[in-house]
Amino acid sequence: MAGLSAINPQFLYVCAGIFLFAIGLWGTWLHAHYVRKIISLNVMGAGVFLTLIAVAYRGENLPPDPVPHALVLTGIVVAVSATALALVIIRRLEDAANE
Repeated sequence: MAGLSAINPQFLYVCAGIFLFAIGLWGTWLHAHYVRKIISLNVMGAGVFLTLIAVAYRGENLPPDPVPHALVLTGIVVAVSATALALVIIRRLEDAANE
C-alpha cells in the first residue's frame, strides 16, 4: 500500500477530468442524435474544467493560480450560452425537417 500514499488529490482530479473528457468524446462518436452529442460535449467541457482547476493548485502554502479559475468561469458562461444556441438550432432544424 506504499504506492497509494503517493497519489495526491490533484492527481485524482486530473485523472477524473481526463476520464470525463474521454467519456464525452466516446459519447460524441457513439450517438447519432444531436441532443446526446451536445450533452457529450458538455461532459467533455466539464472534464476540461476539472483538469484546469486541478492544474491551478500550486501547493499547500500557496494560493491557487487565479488565471485557470478565471478561464473556467468564462468557459462555463460560454458553454451554457453555446449549449442554449445549439439546442435552439437543433429544434429549428428538426421543425424544418418535419414540415
